[in-house]
Amino acid sequence: MGRRTRIAVLGCGRVSARYREVLGRELADRVEVVGACDRQPERAEAFVSATGGAAVGDLQALVALKPDLVCILTESGNHARDALALLNRGCHVLIEKPVALRLEDAETIRDTAKAAGLMAAVVKQNRYNPAMRFVRDKVDSGAFGRLIAAEVRVHWCRYQDYYEDGWHGTWRMDGGVLAQQAIHHLDALHWLGGPIDRVCAVGTALVNRLEAEDTAAAVVVFESGAVGTIVATTAARDRDFEASIQLVGEKARVKVGGSALNRLEDWFCVEQDPLETDVALRHSQEVPNSYGLGHGPLIRDVLDAIEAGGPPPVDVDSAMTSLRLMHALYASMETGGWVDLRDAPASTRLGRAR
Repeated sequence: MGRRTRIAVLGCGRVSARYREVLGRELADRVEVVGACDRQPERAEAFVSATGGAAVGDLQALVALKPDLVCILTESGNHARDALALLNRGCHVLIEKPVALRLEDAETIRDTAKAAGLMAAVVKQNRYNPAMRFVRDKVDSGAFGRLIAAEVRVHWCRYQDYYEDGWHGTWRMDGGVLAQQAIHHLDALHWLGGPIDRVCAVGTALVNRLEAEDTAAAVVVFESGAVGTIVATTAARDRDFEASIQLVGEKARVKVGGSALNRLEDWFCVEQDPLETDVALRHSQEVPNSYGLGHGPLIRDVLDAIEAGGPPPVDVDSAMTSLRLMHALYASMETGGWVDLRDAPASTRLGRAR
């Protein structure tokens, strides 16, 4: 093992607690945390108190610490700005979801990283859940046969104070439940079910006060001809109690549930391997919260890719599949009808000033 990768964190808000655990404990053998940056000094100080490194107040000071890799945990609407600033200063970047709010910004991140010979990786931690890996292996092996139907349900809880920080729930900086919470499950829908052809969606703020939606529903038609539904809300009470995806195929069915796509709740296959026993037990995972436990394995793969000079485990193009789907859903809400993904639809509101 060579030297530890010098790593820094930009933004010390809600999700940074998970990074503090992963970088300070789980990956302590692989990384040296050189610093954390936040506009609120006490948040950066709290982060480095657990990981080591310096607390700084701006991006330039963070770059001066000479990190190899910077984890971008800032507001969704600032992901592109921050990623481009860091890439242009010679840093690899790992970007929390979504990679950007606007499609053209995601493409610019991809192209800038490629031109500079740097890595732009994106966090899709649920792809690392044992239950999700099990289902992906079954999809790849053809165990489902033809896909018939798919269903996503996200029943999470956010109270009004969550939307009072100046950026959550705004069109310019965030979007609603589809962009902030269900983006993980849109990714799962495409990753397991395959490309989507067209969508029809509705969304509104039913309980919380925000510019975007706290509740959304959609019908999707896959390129394969399969059909699916999406229901997502942050108006559930009193906790995040379900985040699930179900697939029904000609030869198999599955449900992955829990609060973070962490439990294999149902599995049936007509061609079941008789030696494949205790499937739910072996491929489920208890998690402390809706972030799950996939960040550590994902970041370890990012570190391996940096050392080897290879591609990231989730690159910008892969992350853009869910971003394109999200834009199609918002475009459908805005136009009030079906939207074809082949037309490259884009929301007129998301990531733009009103």
